[in-house]
Amino acid sequence: MSDNGGLQAWATSRIAAWSDLGSILDGLERKRDHTVTETLRAIELYRALGRDLSIVRRTLPTSRMTRALAQSYARLHAVIYRKPHNWRERLRSLFREEIPQVVRELRGPIQFVALVFALAAAPGWWLIGTYPQLVGLVASEQMIDGVEEGRLWTDDILNVAPSSVISVSILANNITVSIVAFVLGVFFGLGTFYIIAMNGFMLGAIFAFTHQHGMAGELLKFVLAHGLVELSVICIAGAAGMMLGESLIRPTHATRRESFRHAASKTSKVLLLCALLLVVCGFIEGYVSPDPTFPMISRVVIGFGWW
Repeated sequence: MSDNGGLQAWATSRIAAWSDLGSILDGLERKRDHTVTETLRAIELYRALGRDLSIVRRTLPTSRMTRALAQSYARLHAVIYRKPHNWRERLRSLFREEIPQVVRELRGPIQFVALVFALAAAPGWWLIGTYPQLVGLVASEQMIDGVEEGRLWTDDILNVAPSSVISVSILANNITVSIVAFVLGVFFGLGTFYIIAMNGFMLGAIFAFTHQHGMAGELLKFVLAHGLVELSVICIAGAAGMMLGESLIRPTHATRRESFRHAASKTSKVLLLCALLLVVCGFIEGYVSPDPTFPMISRVVIGFGWW
């Protein structure tokens, strides 16, 4: 009785301190750069929490109190032993080590997605080449009328809006397509497969239609400066989506949820790189691609150089 009474009295005296743990830990986790006073307070709390946890584990090993204290102790341990925050070093590590490592892991899926894209372009070319009347499935009426009159829909882009507005619009659209290709991987990779195959099919169909009217070379001239990187980025985003799907089909962790979370955490870093690449592509497509004064050789150098 005396032991139980002493334990109860001790627990009662510590409840006030334990009740503030949640807010204290939240504050420590949110903030990356702590003052000396905050650091010393965290270390003191860490020691006191360790003593409390040791006592309750001996006396009440399976209680809810023990589990709650163990969780708080683990969170505080992670805060104290995490690496110092240095955003310059973090960015350097992200682009020199982490992203290249993820891309190496995605090498197989990237090759598979690129193959799907290329193979999907072939039936698009064949369909429109064989049945030109079906071009309405992949092109708007305005685009069709323009090509039939001997001009591409890209010829008047600079007359419609300034290059800066065009660039922002294009990069926003390209980033959206890449994100959609990535996100649809949650449908066990099938959504990503559909987006990649459909984009490849449409590209093949459009080139077949312009080829029929002798304008495929003009279209190639337009897309050359920005298209190589854009298509590569879409394939990389698609490969990241495939990794999401594979994490659900063949989990590498204890549960599908943990496997999916791990895959999403890794591939999201690649999406950051894709977005940065597409920002530059947007400016190229807004300022270089529609400008007829840029010669073909300049477009080749810009396109392959950025690629």
